[in-house]
Amino acid sequence: MTEVVVWNINRKQQALEQLVKMGADLALLQEVHPGGWKWLAEYGNGVEVSPHEPWSPWGKATYDRWPLVVRLSDRIQIEWFTYRGPAHWPTAAQFPTSGYGTVAVAKVIPSDNQEPFIAASMYGRFRSPHPTVGDSDWIHADASVHRIISDFSVFISPKPDTTHRILAAGDLNMNFLGRIVPEGRSQSVLTRMEALGMEYIGPKTSDNERVPTYYTRSQEPATARSQLDHVFASKGMHDDITVQAMNSVDEWGPSDHCRILATLA
Repeated sequence: MTEVVVWNINRKQQALEQLVKMGADLALLQEVHPGGWKWLAEYGNGVEVSPHEPWSPWGKATYDRWPLVVRLSDRIQIEWFTYRGPAHWPTAAQFPTSGYGTVAVAKVIPSDNQEPFIAASMYGRFRSPHPTVGDSDWIHADASVHRIISDFSVFISPKPDTTHRILAAGDLNMNFLGRIVPEGRSQSVLTRMEALGMEYIGPKTSDNERVPTYYTRSQEPATARSQLDHVFASKGMHDDITVQAMNSVDEWGPSDHCRILATLA
């Protein structure tokens, strides 16, 4: 069994201090401040992050928050990738990415009999439209999410009879669940994921309703209504994964996003 924590920590150092004490095996984090990466790298006790700077090759000053994959226990091993700009022919140790601050990936090798898998921490950064659109106040996240999907699809073989094992999760800044059918831009994300053999696994209620994972500045954990955090997994692999939102008032934590616990049986 492998326990994975999915969490947008909102640049909170206190969240990292709670994370390393949870007893989980792996973390897929979003909005980690640059100092947080260094703190995790120096923490010890089985905690490990990529030795490569998360903002490379884009530059540290490009953005102030980054997605990370974090090893939390010796029950798993990690193979790290170096990031580079888009490339037609990456080496086995490289991961080409088309945007900065949106996705971090690593190969996870459980110590038990579980098969290895690719873990992707996704962060759907908000983007503003081009000035020619004429609406500078409007922002959207789906452009970033589509870039993320294109980036990690490099791990999916084009052969139709080939299987893959990918766990992709994080804050997408988009809603997919509810009584209203997702509007076209949201549905396009689900359609692309499905086309790549990626199943949506929640968190969600038994009747396919949203599970609150985020509260706004005018809310608190008790009144949270939005679900911006989501978990996807490869078809077949998804049958062995359960997800739970740690969204009660007592367990929410210091971020405006709650933790999601994904357990791989």
